[in-house]
Amino acid sequence: RLMAASKSSGRLRLSSPFLSTALCIVVCAAVMACAVRYVNLSGWTLYFGDAEAHLNIARRVVDSRTPGWYQIGTVWLPLPHLLMIPFVRDDRMWTTGLGGAIPAAICMTLAAVFLFAALRRLFGALPAAAGAAVFLLNPNTLYMGSIPMTEPVFFACLSALLYFTVRFGATGGWGALLGASVAALAGTWTRYEGWILLPFVALYFLSRRRVAAAVVFSVIASVGPALWLLHNRWYFGDALYFYNGPYSALAIQGNVAYPGRGNWRQAVQYFFAAGALVAGWPGLIAGGVGLAAACARKALWPVLLLVLPAAFYVLSVHSSGVPIYVPTLWPFSFYNTRYAMAFLPLIALGVAAVSGMWKYAAPVAFLVAMSSFLLHPLARPITWQESDMNSRARRAWTNGAAEFLKANVHPGEGILTVFGDMTGIYRTAGIPLRDTLTGNNIIQWAEVTTHPEFLLHEEWAVITSGDPIQTMLDRMRRGVRIKSGPRYELWQRIMVKDAPVVEIYRRGPDRLAPDRLPDEDSIQ
Repeated sequence: RLMAASKSSGRLRLSSPFLSTALCIVVCAAVMACAVRYVNLSGWTLYFGDAEAHLNIARRVVDSRTPGWYQIGTVWLPLPHLLMIPFVRDDRMWTTGLGGAIPAAICMTLAAVFLFAALRRLFGALPAAAGAAVFLLNPNTLYMGSIPMTEPVFFACLSALLYFTVRFGATGGWGALLGASVAALAGTWTRYEGWILLPFVALYFLSRRRVAAAVVFSVIASVGPALWLLHNRWYFGDALYFYNGPYSALAIQGNVAYPGRGNWRQAVQYFFAAGALVAGWPGLIAGGVGLAAACARKALWPVLLLVLPAAFYVLSVHSSGVPIYVPTLWPFSFYNTRYAMAFLPLIALGVAAVSGMWKYAAPVAFLVAMSSFLLHPLARPITWQESDMNSRARRAWTNGAAEFLKANVHPGEGILTVFGDMTGIYRTAGIPLRDTLTGNNIIQWAEVTTHPEFLLHEEWAVITSGDPIQTMLDRMRRGVRIKSGPRYELWQRIMVKDAPVVEIYRRGPDRLAPDRLPDEDSIQ
């Protein structure tokens, strides 16, 4: 009941569930707003290469030689990019990364609010507050919720699905059913672990002896995977192109062995090692004890639902070419540590379950679960460490190339390049993507690369040493296979340790290159 009539005065008053939810919204929104501001002012918003890519995919839908739906791509699901589009249309929002950070923060706020609402129905307001706080105040949550990544959107979908299914279990209402269906549909358009949830949620409705509800849920939620399969079939000729195409995780990883591939024990070991770095061992232990308490209190469905994403990641490490590297285990590096954030909703559920058992349990459970971070308040979260460590070289050559282009390239001159990490150069330099020609402009790209002697008109070319564009430029310069056409001269070479060499060419031969050799001004 959201509002109740006061019999004595005839006035309307707000009931405590409404007030507690409203307060939760305000507090969570304020926390995430502060986190976004801090991360952006610190320059960390686009440290993750994936964050840069998500932002630029959203931008190219509206800013490209060939804008439109096709630019959504194939491997990454579309909802996070669609949420960014209204923001990244603005040049400042795009160049600063805020166009991707703001929708991520909104989604992380919704994730905490829906989690609180679900836990309140299960265990009460104070235990729910303790559980939601453990989730939101984790430094990894604050960081990942402040950058353009898919995790905040998925957490919002997962928490909404938890809330509406719990609500359906209590009320059996069609509103809760539709809410769960829409939340599941959104999850299937956010991350692939959302797909694995569908049969389990359908079985949950069946377990409530509601066949009609299971059918309605299945029809609505399955629209997401069906449309994505159709998208891949229509644009790329293969419904499973996202899974077995050249940009899939399987293709990128190839047959290279890594810890956990084909080994269940190692897959679990590395996932839990990442979980210990994301949540701390006290948090994992508190969560484990709490989950046992939740099961004892008959909260079996929430436990199962929140366990499924974690199980999906273990399966992915074992069978889908998705490694997790942590600095505490060989090869002692950082990769995909953010997947262990799947532990956080489980820990929140466990903390809430324990908090409802006795009067002072909520603050104690919160302090225990957060003790790793409270004892080391200045330590950087593991997800930030991964993004910083793995982006140092990329940031160096991105900034170096962007400085050169900003000083030398004029609007409309055109740049022949590739989409991917290189796109960060143009965002940093403030060069619109419509001024670049890449493989995502399929027809123009095919025409230019097939007949560059007739159709290549770009003033500049920005490439990595040894890529197909450099091969084409070299052939034109030497007259190999291509007897006529423009000649491009090397104007700048940017070299960074442990990174590909970035080369910037300008159309010639009537233009003179700078007097100094290109490598004299390289970034070392």
